[in-house]
Amino acid sequence: MTAALTTSTGEPLDVESLPAVPGLGGLYARGAAAAGRIAAGRALPAIPGLGSSAPTDDAPLALPRTAYRVAGVQTAGLRTHLRDYQRLLHEPGADALPSGYLHVLAFPLATAVMVRGDFPLPLLGMVHLANDASLLRPVTVGEPLEVRAWSENLRAHRRGVTVDLVAEVHTDGELAWHGVSTYLAKGFEAPSTAEAPADPAPRGDWVPPLPTGRWALPGGTGRAYAAISGDRNPIHLSSLSAKAFGFPRAIAHGMYTAARALAEVGPQRGSAYRWTVDFSRPVLLPSTVDVAITADDHGFAYVGWNSGRQSRHFAGTVAPLHSR
Repeated sequence: MTAALTTSTGEPLDVESLPAVPGLGGLYARGAAAAGRIAAGRALPAIPGLGSSAPTDDAPLALPRTAYRVAGVQTAGLRTHLRDYQRLLHEPGADALPSGYLHVLAFPLATAVMVRGDFPLPLLGMVHLANDASLLRPVTVGEPLEVRAWSENLRAHRRGVTVDLVAEVHTDGELAWHGVSTYLAKGFEAPSTAEAPADPAPRGDWVPPLPTGRWALPGGTGRAYAAISGDRNPIHLSSLSAKAFGFPRAIAHGMYTAARALAEVGPQRGSAYRWTVDFSRPVLLPSTVDVAITADDHGFAYVGWNSGRQSRHFAGTVAPLHSR
């Protein structure tokens, strides 16, 4: 029997079990349809029927109080897929699943939450702002997994609203991995009860550190990661499809850049660690990215930037945890 689930603030969640982790292809098709429905409901709230699943300007946004759960996710057949991931991300070959790979396994279930009829924000067009994931114990190929996902923490942002998508991986009855992905939906208004954070203080000119590495990312990087992760969002696949969403060229997946930085930290991160990333500017493809990884008593910090413009793309940390 599954224990009761709650959000980080203690709100109870209804748990809905699915027979398998859904495929991302079908989810993106549903996401495109849902985005149109939401946009129509906001633009034409007076038409009967639209308001039931598409929030209007007058209706406060509310997240579904449902968590999805898939038990018995088998990993025994994933060894070849894991090796392909490791080669692409420059991870060392091993049977242990890195945190970035567990994100790939759990991401479709979190996406399924975002394409529900009662999820008030459009999947396509949301901006990925940050990730915070903790690998609490090693997970290896062959272990059966239970994956869970839900949404929480809808709050105001100076450009719209942000929401957290939470995913978990359990094995042997205990939590092994916990990940929080934060997204921005522009042009929406948070419920009046949500506290709007203060605007960040103005930043001066950023001075990049000395690089410890340089990535030459070819134009097909987005397609290569999409083939491994299943994340075929059009903004990553080609210049033509990216231009439809306002980008001059295809952009790299944020999780590709973050996971590659995690791989560069290497075995020093230990078998259990917390991994964070904040995204600043998208990486246009093809591109050259300078990267710096530094260490201190708390772990590692990394940052990636465009050396020509000295503009930061992403920054994060990797902090070893005590493994049991």
